[in-house]
Amino acid sequence: MTVLTGHRLGALIADRTGRPALAHEAEVVGQVLPFRVTSHVADELVDWTRAPDDPLYRLVMPHRGLLAPADFAAVERSLRDGDRDRLRLVVDGLRERLDPHPAGRDAAGLRHRYPETLLVLPGQGRTCHGPCASCSRWPRFAGDPVRGRELGGPEALGDRLDRHPEITDVLFAGVPFAGGSGADPPDPPDPFELRTARLAPYVTALLDRPGVRTVRIVTRAVSRFPGRFLDAPDADDLLRLLERVVASGRHLVLTLYVCHPRELRPATARRALGRLAATGAVLRTRGAVLRRVNDDAALWARMWREQTALGLAPYGMLVERGGGVRRCFRLPLARVLEVHAEALRRVPGLAGRVCGPVMPTELGVLAVDGPVRLADGPAFALRAVRTPDPALRGRVAYAPFDPAARWWDELVPYGPGDRSLIPGEPLTTAE
Repeated sequence: MTVLTGHRLGALIADRTGRPALAHEAEVVGQVLPFRVTSHVADELVDWTRAPDDPLYRLVMPHRGLLAPADFAAVERSLRDGDRDRLRLVVDGLRERLDPHPAGRDAAGLRHRYPETLLVLPGQGRTCHGPCASCSRWPRFAGDPVRGRELGGPEALGDRLDRHPEITDVLFAGVPFAGGSGADPPDPPDPFELRTARLAPYVTALLDRPGVRTVRIVTRAVSRFPGRFLDAPDADDLLRLLERVVASGRHLVLTLYVCHPRELRPATARRALGRLAATGAVLRTRGAVLRRVNDDAALWARMWREQTALGLAPYGMLVERGGGVRRCFRLPLARVLEVHAEALRRVPGLAGRVCGPVMPTELGVLAVDGPVRLADGPAFALRAVRTPDPALRGRVAYAPFDPAARWWDELVPYGPGDRSLIPGEPLTTAE
C-alpha cells in the first residue's frame, strides 16, 4: 500500500485535478492537519473530476474549509514568508485550540465509563489508514509527544478485567471523541492499523477471562485499506485471530464506519468483506451525517440497501458534533432528524433497527427523538441510550425545538416539574 502525505499528496492533487490552487490549499491545511491518503483511496474512491466538491474529496482530502479563514491566512502567510519559527508557533497554537481533549488522558489506555463495557485504546494504535477530514483526533496524529503517547498494553487490560468482573463487553477503538464520554467513537485511530503480532496479546488477555462475552472492534480499514485483510503480510494471521475469538464462543462484532455508498463499492472492499464475514464475525455499519458529504436521505437509503445486500447490518446514524476542524461538516439537529426519518421511509424494512440520530456526549449516548408536540409547542426529545448509571437508561428529557441547534449543549431543557414534561405525540413517524 502506498501512503501519500505532505508534498507528495499536494502533487497528487495538482496532477489529478489540474488545479494547482487546490494543491496549495492542501499544503497550507496539511501544516496543521497531517493527512495520510492511501493509494486505494486516491485511485478507487475520489472522483477527481468533481473536486473539490466531490463528497469523498471533502471527506478524505485536505481542503480550505477545514480551517477558519483567519487561521488559513495565518498559516499561508507564514509559509509565504518562509518564517519557520513563526509557522511552528502558529501551527502549535492551532493544534492546541483544535484539540477537543486538552487534558485528562488515561495512561492505562482504558475507559470504563459504563459498568458492563470497557473501551480499550491499543497502545500502539496512534494512526489511522487514512484519517477523515471530519476526524477529531488530529493532535494524536500530529506527533505531539503528550497527546500521541503510547497508552498502556495487554497487561493493563488483563488487570482491569480481573478487578472488574462486571465487564462483559470490550470495545477496541481509538481515543474517545469530543466530550470524553468513552462511548463508541465515530472517528477513532484504527485498531487494525496495529500489526497482528501487536494486537494478538490484547485478544489473548480477553480470551483468558471467561466473563468477557462480547468483543467489538471499530474500523475504517475496509474502505481505506482493504488490502489489510487481503494481501498484507499478516492478513491471514489477522483473520485467524478473529476466528479464535468466534471459536471461543464469544460474540465478535466489527463495526465499519462508513459515510458514503462509494466507500464499499470497489471490488477489493467487497473481497475484504467476504473474508471478514467468513471468520464468523457480525459486520455492522454506522456513520455520521456530514454537510456536503451525505446530508441526503436518498443517499443514506441507497447506502443502507447496498450494505444489507452485502450481508452487513446498518445500525447507527450519528450526529456530527462539528467542533474544531469539523465545524464545516455540522448540521442542525432538525436537519439530521429529517434525513434519518426520510431515509427510513425509503427503506421501511430497516425501521427499528437503525438507531439514530445519536449524540455521544459527556452525559452518555443520547438519541434525538422527535420533534414531539408538548403543551408549550414543539420540542426535541433526548432519550438516554447509554449512561454511566444504568437506572437512567431510557429516561427522556425535552428541550424546546430550536431549528438552529447543532448539539445537545446548544439546547435549553425544560426545568424539573415543568408541565411541558408530559409525554408528547410525535409530529412525524418513520414507517
